[in-house]
Amino acid sequence: MERRNLLKGLVGGAALWAAAGAPARARASFQSTRIVVETRGSGPDLILIPGLASTSAVWTRTAARLPGRRLHLVSVRGFGDLPAGANANGAVMGAVAGEVRRYIDQAGLGAPALIGHSMGGQLALRVAADAPDRVGRLMTVDASPFFPALISPGATVGDVEPIAQVAYQAVQFLGDEGLRSRGRSLGLELGGAADAVFGSMGWQGGDRRVLAQALYEVMTLDLRHRLPDITAPVTVVYGWSSDEASPRSRTDGLFRGAYASLPRPAVFERIEGAEHMVMIDQPGRFLAAVERFLA
Repeated sequence: MERRNLLKGLVGGAALWAAAGAPARARASFQSTRIVVETRGSGPDLILIPGLASTSAVWTRTAARLPGRRLHLVSVRGFGDLPAGANANGAVMGAVAGEVRRYIDQAGLGAPALIGHSMGGQLALRVAADAPDRVGRLMTVDASPFFPALISPGATVGDVEPIAQVAYQAVQFLGDEGLRSRGRSLGLELGGAADAVFGSMGWQGGDRRVLAQALYEVMTLDLRHRLPDITAPVTVVYGWSSDEASPRSRTDGLFRGAYASLPRPAVFERIEGAEHMVMIDQPGRFLAAVERFLA
């Protein structure tokens, strides 16, 4: 039962846990087999990175209401309808973070702001830790440097590994539809977690190899030891509920604990009434938090 509850939380909350005018395309000189970047607008640079199984479409409302910024909308190949490219083989997140860093360098961006949702938040943290002099400021949206700690603060990578393997196999061998319809009957003990994952507005599906690998990495990646390398100011945005019966009522302490080792204390922005897809659940409150972050 404890493992099942942990799995529900991890897959439902961690794994899940873009716009006016015609967008200008990213510079033709930037070519990547792992990410696609579109640019629009003009002004200070802001990079938006979506989460697992999401494309830049999740930022539609946010992007439409950010005039005066040059937006760089990242999508990971293999998510949504994008061909998998190089992400079809081997590890995903480290290489994708490297491509975001390369894009910053090649596009000549001067200390851009980064906003990353869920897995995109982890990617943004890795970019800021690997290249601290290239990132101006950073916002994570319902993202943790180690997602299992949001479910069980004492959890370790070793605790999560068997669960992550089950989730990997479920997506890799069953695919989206198979996981929905056959997960319970095959004894995968996903229970309601499958509904939580695939019922989210942010889940756009994609290549099952990329989804499986990225989900595994999101569940097992622990970046807490990299937080001291981040020199940019960090804002942490997350969904919150005043209902004591909701798990979201306990997120304040969990997120503060997760980011405790930052050399500069983070700014924490809880968004009441939001679940994991904060920018979709509460677009007005989320935009206000973004404006404070960019001010």
